[in-house]
Amino acid sequence: MDSALIVSGTKKGIAQITELLTPASFGRITSAATAGEARRTLASADFDLYIINSPLSDETGEALAYWLSERLSGEVIFIVRTEIFEEASDRASERGVITLPKPINRAAFWSAVRMANAAHNRFNMMRRENMKLQQKIEDIRIIDRAKLILISRLSMTEPEAHKYIEKQAMDMRITRRAVADGILKTHEY
Repeated sequence: MDSALIVSGTKKGIAQITELLTPASFGRITSAATAGEARRTLASADFDLYIINSPLSDETGEALAYWLSERLSGEVIFIVRTEIFEEASDRASERGVITLPKPINRAAFWSAVRMANAAHNRFNMMRRENMKLQQKIEDIRIIDRAKLILISRLSMTEPEAHKYIEKQAMDMRITRRAVADGILKTHEY
């Protein structure tokens, strides 16, 4: 993870969390004092890790934590008072938010950062896999449209159209998608 947004209502909280993060060599650490300021910051930047030290001056921070976890690709660590930790943790874990009790323990904090990093890496792997699958689906759609054109305009059967596209791809050393794109450009208006 390269970037972090710290949201804390106190300068002391921001300083303490920044000090804890520095050894992790985060390239960019940004801070905000309120949930509103954090949301405005997110209009122009995205972060890998969000740390919310509750309560904030304009809200408890819980709504912000949930909003971040639902809308953005970064991981969220929500720091709460010990008295409400169990209850807040139960609600937050259902939404993929890591919760820590105050006072912040260095070992527990680093454990949470490592868990957030692992979750972030897993999410990115799943997103890349999803993109590959979407590309395959799009390729199949284009190839099927090209086959349909070959069937309707050149009176080929489906197996003949399939074989034609595969043979062209092998002969020209290009992908079946590229052959299909060429067929679509030639035969569609």
